[in-house]
Amino acid sequence: MRYALFFLAIAAGVGLGLFYGWVVSPVQLVDTAPSSLRADFKADYALMVAESYEVQPDLNLAARRLAQLGGHPLDTVQAAAAFAVQVGYDPRDLALLRDLAEALKAYNPALESGGTPTP
Repeated sequence: MRYALFFLAIAAGVGLGLFYGWVVSPVQLVDTAPSSLRADFKADYALMVAESYEVQPDLNLAARRLAQLGGHPLDTVQAAAAFAVQVGYDPRDLALLRDLAEALKAYNPALESGGTPTP
C-alpha cells in the first residue's frame, strides 16, 4: 500500500506538471533579431563567422552574416575581438578574428556583389 501511494503521488506530480507546462503556462516562442544578443554571444557569433570564413573564404557571405548583428561588419569583428581579448579567448580564436578583420578592411560591398551594394 505504501508503494502504491508513492507511485500514485509521482504520477500525480508528473500529470500536474505536464498540465501546467502545456495548458496553464506553455512556452511562447519569440523570434528576436541577432542584434539583440548580449556582447558575449555577439562575440561568439562573430567567431563562428570567422571560423566559417577560414573554411570558405567568401568575404561577401561573412559580411552578410556579420551585418545581422547590426552595424558595419568590421566594427562588429573589432568589438568581438576586443571582448575576446578581455575575457581570454584562445589565441587561435583571436587570430581568426584578426584575420577576418584584416580581410574586412578592404571589403567593398559594391565590388563583392557585382556592382550592387548589399544592405
